[in-house]
Amino acid sequence: MLVAIFGESCTGKSTLAGMLKERLGGEIWTGKDYLRLAKDEAGAKKLFTEKLREAVTGGPLIYVIAEKEHLSLLPEGAVRVLVTAELETIKERFAARMRGNLPPPVAAMLERNHGSFDEEPHRFHVVSGETELEGICGEIAAQG
Repeated sequence: MLVAIFGESCTGKSTLAGMLKERLGGEIWTGKDYLRLAKDEAGAKKLFTEKLREAVTGGPLIYVIAEKEHLSLLPEGAVRVLVTAELETIKERFAARMRGNLPPPVAAMLERNHGSFDEEPHRFHVVSGETELEGICGEIAAQG
């Protein structure tokens, strides 16, 4: 089973991925982790795409995506999970990562990007702080 968890930074994707790993086992890959598969980016991307395709019927593999360009790597059959959060929640979490300080340019970037994944096709939608994670993990696990 291939589970693709995608959304903006600081929405709770990694938390959900960790919970799914506990339930399903398998590996978690994030962003461009695949670059470690080969010496050149094109070769690494090709190997990772094959790995993702194999995981659809095998796996489990959990791929955490925070950049829209990586959605194009997903094969048919991936269980797609959109994770969203309110803008203020994202800003608070991002500020915490930056020792309590959210510089205005970073805040502006978060505002520009907010909602950028919302129209992407998905089977499940997790709203950070609202969706009960144990329940959604059970529903996702039942897909495999």
